[in-house]
Amino acid sequence: MFFLSSAEWSVRNVIIRMLVSLVLGCIIGLDRGIKRRVAGTKTNTVVCLGSTLVMLTAQYMEVMFPGMADMSRMAAQVISGVGFLGVGTIIISGHQVRGLTTAASLWTCACIGLAVGIGFIDGAVIICALMLFALHVLPHVERLAYRRTRYFTLYLEVNNNKAVLPIITYLKQEGIKIENFDILKGKEKGDPSSVLINLHVRDLNKIDTYIDEMEQLEGVTAVENLYE
Repeated sequence: MFFLSSAEWSVRNVIIRMLVSLVLGCIIGLDRGIKRRVAGTKTNTVVCLGSTLVMLTAQYMEVMFPGMADMSRMAAQVISGVGFLGVGTIIISGHQVRGLTTAASLWTCACIGLAVGIGFIDGAVIICALMLFALHVLPHVERLAYRRTRYFTLYLEVNNNKAVLPIITYLKQEGIKIENFDILKGKEKGDPSSVLINLHVRDLNKIDTYIDEMEQLEGVTAVENLYE
């Protein structure tokens, strides 16, 4: 490996690890920040540097006090601890959950920092590149796959729960298979309820027709295809 010598404990290698951690954290942070995500450059960089310091400290303790420190235990605490930070970026807004990718990026950024901190720079650089690939290329692949799938999810707003029965009746008449059906009641009395339905259709060309016809059902105020 190109950076194999950086695993040895020395002042030079410690500085190299810190700088590499700074650069990789900045790269991931800039990528998220450009997209106006919750955790941007500062957050990702600090997480990466902090996890790097943990591993540097663990190795330092092993060098200075052989047999008295457990390096894997300190890494495990970082991996589990960053999870709490990631939870703060997850936002549930109406019928959608946002921030999962940001939370996963923070967790991966911490793991990259741990790898750099112990001198496994090659692995950290490769994972950083693959992570950027996953964040930029896979969404396009995912959209192409969604266009061909026979499964789709509808979000409906209804005036009252009595509107649910006509919806189910219509779907059965059209031969549409209901995979999952959830009703989210309004917070206060009189507020509209929300319905999430996972469906399997036979004819992909009729999806727009199904949505238009469901909007005409009594009690239905809005219909939206979540993964269009």
